[in-house]
Amino acid sequence: MTLWQTIILAIVEGLTEFLPISSTGHMIIVSSLMGISQFEFTGTFITSIQFGAILSVVFLYWRRFLQSFDFYLKLFVGFLPFGIAGFLLKDIVEELLKSVTVVAVMLILGGIVLLFIDKFFNDKPESDSTPTFKQAFLIGMFQCFALLPGISRSAATMVGALTQGFNRKSAAEFSFLLAVPTMFVITAYQMLKSYKTIRSEDIDMLLIGNAVAFVVAIAAIKFFVGFLTKYGFRVFGIYRIIVGVIILALMAMGFEINLV
Repeated sequence: MTLWQTIILAIVEGLTEFLPISSTGHMIIVSSLMGISQFEFTGTFITSIQFGAILSVVFLYWRRFLQSFDFYLKLFVGFLPFGIAGFLLKDIVEELLKSVTVVAVMLILGGIVLLFIDKFFNDKPESDSTPTFKQAFLIGMFQCFALLPGISRSAATMVGALTQGFNRKSAAEFSFLLAVPTMFVITAYQMLKSYKTIRSEDIDMLLIGNAVAFVVAIAAIKFFVGFLTKYGFRVFGIYRIIVGVIILALMAMGFEINLV
């Protein structure tokens, strides 16, 4: 990977990680279009720069992390279903991650859901983004859908929060907060699996990637909250469908698309 490939992938990660459009689908397209070799460090890099995205949430919502011990318990309860399902189904999930077709189809199906979700849940003017323990658990159950590559963790948790009476802004904010333990565990697990393969010359790319992802994710989160509150999910549904169709079309034309 070159410096510019590092920066571009980090920008894509920062832009897409917290939007309901699937960062996986975008990484597939961008890395393939740039011709990035699918060697082991590529996957390690893409996983590790999620840490920069995690820090952007802590930076923007640091006051929420100083609220009370109950806040951390609710995040844990929200993470628990995903953690258990991910552990039990990890072999199946790893196989699904090898299928570009699955990613494309899930992008399209998730996009169809987002096209109509605003009609089912009218936005409320005020809503607390701090859930009860029951709400946190149920939102965590929705997060399990994100084990299917292409669904988008953000999309799944936001839809889950809407079913629990949250308005769009509060659903997005709790999705960001729940991402911290979820993505931290995923990143830590992947790094433990692959840290022995990281060379000293790779460290600079990891640092640059995390820094860029951190800055871009801050801007993306601020934009998304305002946009979602005003316009809803429909635009993101249309966008997901377009991306999914592009992936399928490229595959049909014989373009080699690889999962990193």
